[in-house]
Amino acid sequence: MPSFARPPRLQKASGEVRRVGFEFEFSGIDVATAAEAVARVFGGSPYAKSPARWQVESPRGDFKIEIDWQFLQQLAADQGEHANAEAWLDSLSQAASYVVPIEVVSPPLAMDDLDKLGELIVALRDAGAQGTDESFIAAYGTHINPELPDHEPTTILHYMQAYALLQWWLVRAHDVDKTRRVSPYIDLYPESYVRQLVAYDEVTLEQLIDDYLAANPTRNRALDMLPLFAELDAERVRAELDDSKIKARPTLHYRLPNCRINEPNWSLQTDWQIWCQVEQLASRPRALQELAQAFQAADRPVLGVARQPWITKVDTWLNENLG
Repeated sequence: MPSFARPPRLQKASGEVRRVGFEFEFSGIDVATAAEAVARVFGGSPYAKSPARWQVESPRGDFKIEIDWQFLQQLAADQGEHANAEAWLDSLSQAASYVVPIEVVSPPLAMDDLDKLGELIVALRDAGAQGTDESFIAAYGTHINPELPDHEPTTILHYMQAYALLQWWLVRAHDVDKTRRVSPYIDLYPESYVRQLVAYDEVTLEQLIDDYLAANPTRNRALDMLPLFAELDAERVRAELDDSKIKARPTLHYRLPNCRINEPNWSLQTDWQIWCQVEQLASRPRALQELAQAFQAADRPVLGVARQPWITKVDTWLNENLG
């Protein structure tokens, strides 16, 4: 089994190893079976908080295993402490797991110690989990939530610029499912905002947040900055976008990859490796500036940047400069 790549900036300013959380969606097995697979790989005992929500308290932190169906979760919550005794609700939970996504949410894990996640994917696959291509009503995805090395405005900007310059290439690199591409949940940054991002020389956190909210007043972005910005300046974010679903946390929220968990040739390691291209570019200011200038040079009046030629250029450029 391949190992997980390590980003070039592995440590935070404090000297601690950076951490990353993962969320992945699938169907085909019930929440109890998924929770048991988590416990076998990471240790701990699975227990039901409700028929729709299980938890595994492992030595590496708490894993949450949930049916991603707000209605069922609310029914379970309404039952309170009696939820597990309600046979009809339990039956509904089991039936729903075959058509409604189950979501496994990992705790933050050290970026130099991720290999057990690969084992977890295999365990869930062996248990019967079905991924992106198996659903006609939902397009299952993988979310990657990495801590940043620090929260300096320049560092945040470099990550946003690196992602923005690579976003079209990333869609191809991840082979994003067509159903997911046409859904509103993983929209890319508008090209006008990419031009704005790459034009910054210096920026304050306040300006970065204000400009992001003006161009992206939604959670539905492939790189969703709202959790991080809400962590750093909740008042500023809430003043412009009062959405209770915005959960503040000190991480990026990257939502582009598929979750083809049932396919033997799919691995979390590959999608993490693709994300690490963003990490590589963000950590090299001169290379980042060079690619930004190439993007600006490719910008045509009215027409903007031609997408396919840019993807080809990025592919070549990455191989020559970051490969």
